[in-house]
Amino acid sequence: MNIRYEVEFEESEREALRKLIAGGDHKARKVKHAQVLLAVDQGRLGVDRLTDEQGAQVLAVGTSTVFRVKRKFVEESLDAALAESPRPGGERKTTAKQDAALIALACTKPPQGCAKWTLQLLADMWAELSELQDVSSGTVQRRLDENELKPWQRKMWCIPQFDLEYVARMEDVLDLYAQPPDPKRPVVCFDETPRQLIGETREPVAAKPGHVQRYDYEYKRNGTTNVFVLIDRHRSWRHADVTDRHTNDDFADQMRKLADDHYPDADLIRVVMDNLNTHKAASLYAAFAPAEARRVLRRLEFHFTPKHTSWLDMAEIEIGAFIRQCLDRRIGDKETLTQEVNACVRNRNAAGATIRWMFTLEQALRGNCSTSASSSSARIPRIPVGSQRPSRAGISRYQSWAVSRRRRACGVASSAGPDLRISVSPRGTFGCGQVPAAARQAPAWP
Repeated sequence: MNIRYEVEFEESEREALRKLIAGGDHKARKVKHAQVLLAVDQGRLGVDRLTDEQGAQVLAVGTSTVFRVKRKFVEESLDAALAESPRPGGERKTTAKQDAALIALACTKPPQGCAKWTLQLLADMWAELSELQDVSSGTVQRRLDENELKPWQRKMWCIPQFDLEYVARMEDVLDLYAQPPDPKRPVVCFDETPRQLIGETREPVAAKPGHVQRYDYEYKRNGTTNVFVLIDRHRSWRHADVTDRHTNDDFADQMRKLADDHYPDADLIRVVMDNLNTHKAASLYAAFAPAEARRVLRRLEFHFTPKHTSWLDMAEIEIGAFIRQCLDRRIGDKETLTQEVNACVRNRNAAGATIRWMFTLEQALRGNCSTSASSSSARIPRIPVGSQRPSRAGISRYQSWAVSRRRRACGVASSAGPDLRISVSPRGTFGCGQVPAAARQAPAWP
């Protein structure tokens, strides 16, 4: 029996369909179905009314498509007619076991002579290992997308060693940042950055309407310099010095300037710095007479960030601002570099630029930071630091807490698998990995 479905809209429905076709972020098939419904609308007057065959011809679709859209509208609703039913698609050509073999292969090192995996290389190796026929790179791409895996990408990362020294130094620096301002005991962050002096071999072409500035790929290397950066934790003040090197003598000279020139009235200057080999009290004794070194050091108190965690030093953030605003270009000589750095320092001091530090000690104790939330409300067991020696029981409680928390985050049962190694990323989040059996021993304390 040949059933004919009649489509007739009210004016409000027609206007809604016209708006859907005119604009918006809609799927192409949804827009096509709306066009079909408007074309066969029996409620319109005049020559605009089309038969099914005419509508199919005008819209370049089959008459069966017109029939199905009309049937859905009459039997179900307008939304059902506009929506596209899910399609079964073709039969999956690979099994779950074969897919797991591909994922395991993509997570290994590429074969000898190859720097990274490619889709075609993975397809060839996968077909050989799983005895598959005619595996295309598109199939490999879809399997990798399903698992959010891109084996050809790598990311350089700073991976700290999460141990008792890490905890002690991190808590020391964060506690220092949290203290209220004290003009007699200022907190100053210190760091340095090496810079290459890069000169032009040809004069750059200035920008003009329709053309960006252009410079030649060839350049002249004129040596290297170093930029020391000091920034006050609690006020809008920073200072930078351009030097030829960053030796023990240069570090000692910076510390003496800090005490005598920048903070002459302070009783004690608390300096936060990373673990560079020149950042030590011995550098002052190597550069000055013992009496002078003692005089300067009496007014300084050094606080070191954990190793591989120099992001806790605010001076690194300030250096990043210097690079983005001033140093990310070719500067060919030390004099020009000094002038540009001094101008950048003056501008930032005049603008009242400060660093808004958001990572607190409380967040570190909870195992998260301002940019990541944790569903666990458990508090990290405290590990004694300073002159007090940690007990084995305290270490065990801390490790058990961290392992169980990370197991839950990774979806691993508490009784499954070997021990986990706990690490902390520069963003303050935890990572885990298997610990070899030989390494699963309690630390030997003196």
